[in-house]
Amino acid sequence: MESESTQNRFIHILKKGNTSSATAALGNAGIAIIKGFAAVTTGSGAMFASTMHSIADAVNQAFVFAGSVLAEKKPTRQFPTGFGRVINLFCMVAVIVVTVMAYETIKEGFHLVAHPSASSHGFWLNLIVLLLSVAVDGFVLIKATKEIVHESRVQAKGLAIVSQAFKNVGRAAPPTRLVFYEDLVATTGALLALLAVVVTSFTSFALLDGVSTLLIGLLMLGVAFKVGYDNMVGLIGVSAPKDVEDKVAQIIFSNPYVTDIFQMRVLQEGRYYHVEGQVELRPGLTLADADDIKFKIRDSLLNETEIADVTIGILEDNGVRNWNPEPVNT
Repeated sequence: MESESTQNRFIHILKKGNTSSATAALGNAGIAIIKGFAAVTTGSGAMFASTMHSIADAVNQAFVFAGSVLAEKKPTRQFPTGFGRVINLFCMVAVIVVTVMAYETIKEGFHLVAHPSASSHGFWLNLIVLLLSVAVDGFVLIKATKEIVHESRVQAKGLAIVSQAFKNVGRAAPPTRLVFYEDLVATTGALLALLAVVVTSFTSFALLDGVSTLLIGLLMLGVAFKVGYDNMVGLIGVSAPKDVEDKVAQIIFSNPYVTDIFQMRVLQEGRYYHVEGQVELRPGLTLADADDIKFKIRDSLLNETEIADVTIGILEDNGVRNWNPEPVNT
């Protein structure tokens, strides 16, 4: 019975993991094997670059999924603020993998530019594999785009989902952001490789194979830099977006006894937020009543699924307006 309970808990934790990264890891692992076979068979540099990218994506996203599962663990006595930043550490490991793969890809690109050679066979194999890659990477990219919109709680339909995803990608969980950036580059890279295969197969412009390989490597390097920066900031601790802070303030002010917010800090950790602050209440309340109000405010904030914990202090209104949030720039 105990082992069955442990197994059920493990399955429950796995289900909490980031679904975008799990889907991407499986999809990219399969496509990397197919691309690798095509690259060895045909000798295409662009196919080699695309293979390296898919391997990097599969390894990264497997790491990130594992990190997203661990990040869902509940706080303990030893780690009272939880494990939210574990995902940032796993994403940093993923960045190292991407950087190494980018280096190998760029090195191969320089070699092909210096010594261009057109692939004389395997056109149809390369074409079919790259079309399959565009389909798989495109599917994962669409899923990650929808996940961003869902996590940022934005209402969007149709083509508006794409623009809202780009606009709100910073509010998504670190693994979702990584999958989005990587598969955006993966889809672009597969299209570049497809262009190189077609052109070098039907023309004498063999140089394009090396150029497209270089471009794919540089795109991978750009993703590594962007994801690395985002997660470095996440490890240090970053304030929540302005609209999230305003939403927290709105919930606090919805209590009729709250007159002002003396100070407040909302930190983002993974896809969760930590709220710390002091609120001012109407004068004349008893300590017992003020305590009840504090707990009601805390419970109202914790009803929001993205808020992990709340630390609220209470003060009597000092007659000075302290909470004057700056308007959001549009």
